[in-house]
Amino acid sequence: GDEELFEDVVGCHVEDAVTFWAQSVSRCNDLLKLSCALADVCPRANAIFGKPDFNKIYGGCFSEDGCWYRCTVQQVINDEKCQVLYIDYGNSEVLNRSEIVEIPTDLQCPSVAKKYKLWGLQIPTDQNLNMFDQGKKFLGSLVFEKEIKIRYKAKQEDGTIIVQAEYEKTDIGEEVAKTGFAEKFKSSVSTKNGEEKKADIIQNQPWNFKVPVPLWINRNDRSLSRPRGRFEQVVANSRNENFTGNRMFLSKEKMLSSGSASDNGLEKPRKDQVLVEENEKLKAEKEVLRRENESLVQMQKELELQVEQLKCELQVNACAGGRDEGGKTFDDACVVNLCRRVEVLLHTNKNARFGEDLSQAIEVVTEGCLAVPCSLEKLQKTWVEYDLAQEMIQKCKNAVDEMIMKRNEVQANLYSAVEELILEVDQLPLSERSKTLQALSVSLEVAYGQAHEAEGAEQVFEQFFKWQRAKTEEFVRVRNDTDAALQTLTDWFSGIVKCFDLMAEESLNIEEVVGNVDEVLKKVELDICKELETDLHDEADEKIITSAYNEVIRKIRQEQHLITVIQNKYSDSVEFKKQAVEWLNKKPNTDNLISIKKTLKNLKAQLRWKLVEKSNFEESDDYSELEMTRIKDKIAELRNSVLQEIYKEQEEYEKLTYLVQKWFPELPLLYPEAGILKYMNSGGLLTLSLERDLLDVEPMKELSTKRPLVCTEIQDQKVLLKGYSVDTNSETKVIERVAKYHRAWGQQKENSGLLQLMFLLFCKSDPLVYLMVPYYPGASLEALQSDAPLTLKVMMKGVAQGLSTLHGAGIVHGSLHGNNVFAVNRQQGIVGDFDFTKTEERRAAAGALVAGALSLVSPELRRGQPPSAASDMYAFGGLLLWLCAQNKEFVIKEDGTPEVDVVDTVCKLAAR
Repeated sequence: GDEELFEDVVGCHVEDAVTFWAQSVSRCNDLLKLSCALADVCPRANAIFGKPDFNKIYGGCFSEDGCWYRCTVQQVINDEKCQVLYIDYGNSEVLNRSEIVEIPTDLQCPSVAKKYKLWGLQIPTDQNLNMFDQGKKFLGSLVFEKEIKIRYKAKQEDGTIIVQAEYEKTDIGEEVAKTGFAEKFKSSVSTKNGEEKKADIIQNQPWNFKVPVPLWINRNDRSLSRPRGRFEQVVANSRNENFTGNRMFLSKEKMLSSGSASDNGLEKPRKDQVLVEENEKLKAEKEVLRRENESLVQMQKELELQVEQLKCELQVNACAGGRDEGGKTFDDACVVNLCRRVEVLLHTNKNARFGEDLSQAIEVVTEGCLAVPCSLEKLQKTWVEYDLAQEMIQKCKNAVDEMIMKRNEVQANLYSAVEELILEVDQLPLSERSKTLQALSVSLEVAYGQAHEAEGAEQVFEQFFKWQRAKTEEFVRVRNDTDAALQTLTDWFSGIVKCFDLMAEESLNIEEVVGNVDEVLKKVELDICKELETDLHDEADEKIITSAYNEVIRKIRQEQHLITVIQNKYSDSVEFKKQAVEWLNKKPNTDNLISIKKTLKNLKAQLRWKLVEKSNFEESDDYSELEMTRIKDKIAELRNSVLQEIYKEQEEYEKLTYLVQKWFPELPLLYPEAGILKYMNSGGLLTLSLERDLLDVEPMKELSTKRPLVCTEIQDQKVLLKGYSVDTNSETKVIERVAKYHRAWGQQKENSGLLQLMFLLFCKSDPLVYLMVPYYPGASLEALQSDAPLTLKVMMKGVAQGLSTLHGAGIVHGSLHGNNVFAVNRQQGIVGDFDFTKTEERRAAAGALVAGALSLVSPELRRGQPPSAASDMYAFGGLLLWLCAQNKEFVIKEDGTPEVDVVDTVCKLAAR
């Protein structure tokens, strides 16, 4: 019986073949405002602390794009992860608690997206998973990011809205039903009343996130509305009456029209009777409203009459008080000025509030201040002892067992202190206190501006309160004088009125009443001016207020720092307790690593035997291609098995490295044969299990004549083995440089802009250390540029990122040129590695730092200064110039200088 409501929406998420989420087209600006507000607020907001509120709206960092969106917590997975629903888009995912933050109340508004279900359709009960996914994709192709028109039909208890949806005159429900992904069903559709549907439409209207009150007022659901004032009740009642009237009127029209088409003769008299009754109720309500309206009109006329009478009385008062007994007119300007000052005094509504906000802030930071938890000092002291015990074990050469026993005792004490701190901190209102301090700091900075550093001094607050009491007492005295003067003036006016009151039983003498009116007016004016000037501060007042404000801000920041320390220690304690439960009464060992090494030893022995067998068979008189193929297949199988075991060995080393760094630094001392320290010192690159002799390598003399360089294939990837000649003294330095480079790459990996280092291995047959790196044949910058020009922006951006990664790790490349920069797939630019046996000075001196005819050597290198990050950037700029010349953007002369200003061009290219 209700009128149908239409709306244009844009689909944003699909749950199944009949259910989808969509956003109102009219609220596209709201999403933009929300995105801007969340991007500004969320990075600085506090992460959720303790148990999350499932009814509260938070900010969540979406994993796919790293942007912030509003969400609600649906489920707590564990102590670190929660499942959230993005309320403005409809999709959900699992986030870490650190990626869910508190957002201000002005962003706690209704969701932009709503959940819709196609009218008259349901998912078949026997539908399999494949059909379910296909139906979900099909509905997504019809609604996702498309503007569709929906017609409201009903609303379920969970908030899902039943709708009929159309896109460009195509009924979406009919299309889904035709494909068989959903089936039609017959059920009585009972919509909710008109107010609920109108409320949904009103919630979709544009909103201002700074003023969310109208969104509350427009809700008809009493359970969600805030307490109303008199004005809001009048507005809400009138709105409800309008909705009711419209609903009844439209319902009546539809019922009459449907009654004429109905074939049910028994129902029609009953419906007509209902209409008659409703019509009578409307008439009665209309009559009540008419009478109330007449009453209001009458009251308005009476008030207007009273206003006119007051105007006349004021005119009489002005005429009576404007002349003295000699007929002299008073100074009109003086009276006008006095009236204006009285008006200012009344409008300012001044009360004794000298620094009231500061006094309240002082009360917050002094009386409600959080104390340092008793267990925190004990925990910090025990943690220092624990770290010292771990460090002593690392440095210890003898009496390791004694050091381990002492460490275990400290570890048990630390576990006890951690539990103590967790229990104590759980009782502290850290989040609420942090919010209070943040709001207080913001409000004070708005009122008083930027605070300055101040030294702690308790007498500052005492001085402020002393000043505040003196100012308050002065204000009370001035206010009493003003009240007395105004009362005298009021009595004078009353006397004048009585003089001209013809109905008074007793007449007053005009001369006695008028008296010395000039002194009365002067006294009133003087007292009002004093009261208006009470809020003016001199330099001494400003100094007291500023000192108190700076001290309040200092205490706020001090307590905020304490809260941060407590929260960090709490997080560390929770993590420590979680790990300690596993390792407190258990010791790790290297049994898995030793087992893997034994398996590797056996596999390598079989591989060597097969390689010898292959070599002998090649020289045998009984040579057979079939048998040789069988031997080669077996060799390939054994090589793959060796590599798989080496990867397992690397994983085991990573686990042991973590345990050494976090829990058991004694492992390398207890198990020296495992080689844990060598692995850690190499940054995880060194492997003693892989040898060059076991690989099927091919010499690559065309790439380098200075050092051994071979190529092989590992798991369908071509790799290079670069040989470096080392001795006992230089081996440590090489491993140290390689590890530093590898750690820099590991911070961002594929996004670091650096060539990856895969393995560092030795060869038993010669004194060489081999570095394994990916091989990109013909992908060097110089080789590719000679074939076809590259895209500068994308490619050189990667090279700049690579240099930034190196310089951030304190590494100077010193050998950047066209053959040491690679363009993977002609797009991703990466910086190649360098000779790790040489220092950066020797690399810069030995490298061919040229690009075509253009020198890449910086002026400081020519003057004999050591290479630096600046010289690397000079070479980068030279490469940019060379590439631009290759792309015909300008010409490089025969003497190697460009025909444009170098610095200007490099700056423009870097900006591009």
